[in-house]
Amino acid sequence: MNRRVFAGTLGLAAGAAALHLEAAPSKRRLKAGHTGITWDNNVPQALEDCGKLGFHGFETFGQVLEAWDANGGMERVLEPNHVPLVSAYCTFNMVDPSKRQDEMAKMTRWGQLLKKHNGKVIVMGPNQVNRDSYVFADHKADIVTSLNEVAKAITDLGLTPVLHQHTGTCVMTREETYGVLEAVDTKYVKFGPDVGQLAKGGSDPVKVVSDFTSIIRHVHLKDFDGGNAFIGYCPLGQGKVELARVLDLLEQSGNDLTVMAELDSAPYMPVSATKAATANRDFLRKMGYSL
Repeated sequence: MNRRVFAGTLGLAAGAAALHLEAAPSKRRLKAGHTGITWDNNVPQALEDCGKLGFHGFETFGQVLEAWDANGGMERVLEPNHVPLVSAYCTFNMVDPSKRQDEMAKMTRWGQLLKKHNGKVIVMGPNQVNRDSYVFADHKADIVTSLNEVAKAITDLGLTPVLHQHTGTCVMTREETYGVLEAVDTKYVKFGPDVGQLAKGGSDPVKVVSDFTSIIRHVHLKDFDGGNAFIGYCPLGQGKVELARVLDLLEQSGNDLTVMAELDSAPYMPVSATKAATANRDFLRKMGYSL
């Protein structure tokens, strides 16, 4: 190799290195946690894995919190693993006004349990419906009323209530998600989108996150590929959701929120929950998150 070729090679290498540096994501502002559903609610194993993998927070279900509280409390597994409980996913019936008071009492009880463990966010999950016969317009008013009333009660506890749209429920499609979020009192009702669920439900996750960025206070970061494993979902970065764009929008929002990685447990799981969470951790590191 002569001197000119050698110098040219060095120049190309330097240019490639510069491009690599420019393309690398900067350090992210937000913290990343993981939901417990990936471990099928095996809380001790989930917390052990989350602690070892470096996740900054954990989410479980309201009924799981209640079950642990009846048997001595979840703090005995939270504290040794040094993973704080951030949020609880709490499903309640939004469409039946005759059940509203009972559902309010249940949600308040779960909120109090979350607060007892220094959690911050109640994720309000819509109830399942028969999607073949469900007519959103017939139930919209009741959904909005239920959300407003529950969200006010949760806010009074010092917690943040967020609506989480979900497939198979009364708030699933783009029309339903926008219809509800544009009608509720956003002084109380915030948004906690699941971007994988949005994709599976036929919405553009980037568009939805962009349109409602101002009220997003929690996120389930999940990928979707439509395959047979994980009921159509997949580890982060292996599916169709434009996760990098979603994360950029969240980072730029300035909102106080936690990004919760998630992958549903399912009858067919080609890898263990631990390996799935490790893949999620590796993707988040690639995106610039400190874990």
